[in-house]
Amino acid sequence: MITIISGIVLLAFFLASAIRILNEYERGVIFRLGRVIGAKGPGLIILIPIIDKMVKVSLRLIAMDVDPQDVITRDNVSIKVNAVIYFRVMDPVKGVIEVENYMYATSQLAQTTLRSVCGQAELDELLSEREQINSQLQEILDTHTDPWGIKVSTVEVKHIDLPQEMQRAMAKQAEAERERRSKVINAEGEFQAATKLAEAATIIRDHPMALQLRYLQTLREISAENNSTTVFPIPIDLFKPFLSLVEKTKSEEK
Repeated sequence: MITIISGIVLLAFFLASAIRILNEYERGVIFRLGRVIGAKGPGLIILIPIIDKMVKVSLRLIAMDVDPQDVITRDNVSIKVNAVIYFRVMDPVKGVIEVENYMYATSQLAQTTLRSVCGQAELDELLSEREQINSQLQEILDTHTDPWGIKVSTVEVKHIDLPQEMQRAMAKQAEAERERRSKVINAEGEFQAATKLAEAATIIRDHPMALQLRYLQTLREISAENNSTTVFPIPIDLFKPFLSLVEKTKSEEK
């Protein structure tokens, strides 16, 4: 009886040590007597107790937050920059045997690369050409992590923390730029209005009756409103005979 119980206990211990179940997104790197024999999974895996050792690796996409880094840009502006990187393990064997801790190594590499790339750019480039900076960061990180079996898919610069004095200077610059655009637009409007008035004056000069029609149209617009005063425009040509008579009388008196 004791022998049967001992056998059951040993069998349970063997099964607990030998059987592993891996999820769909997991792989197990198997070491046999210290030598890697490959990656297995997902599903049921049977190991040889004491002889085999398994290191579990996740193949899911990992989002890692890069801590804010102190950066001095090429135009000598001190800023803080943080980012987020998205990567996954493509080769579990390399991710285990080529680097001691691929998570820590990738994090440190991302921090140093972020400082290096942002330090080579000017502040205006960091603010306006962020897509180019992200692409450059992704390319550098992917090149350095490829021997570890890691694929860096995306790098995004999340936030750029500017000093207070720089924020005030940029606010003044933006206000001056908006005022300049406002003056330019106003001047363009005045120029277009003057051009149209000159064209209208040319038309009226070539067609004198157009001025009379404009008078009548103005009278119609005034009468359409509820006004108690009505202004009737009189053509200036009606006063020319009287003006000529006055000038003739003055000349005779002299």
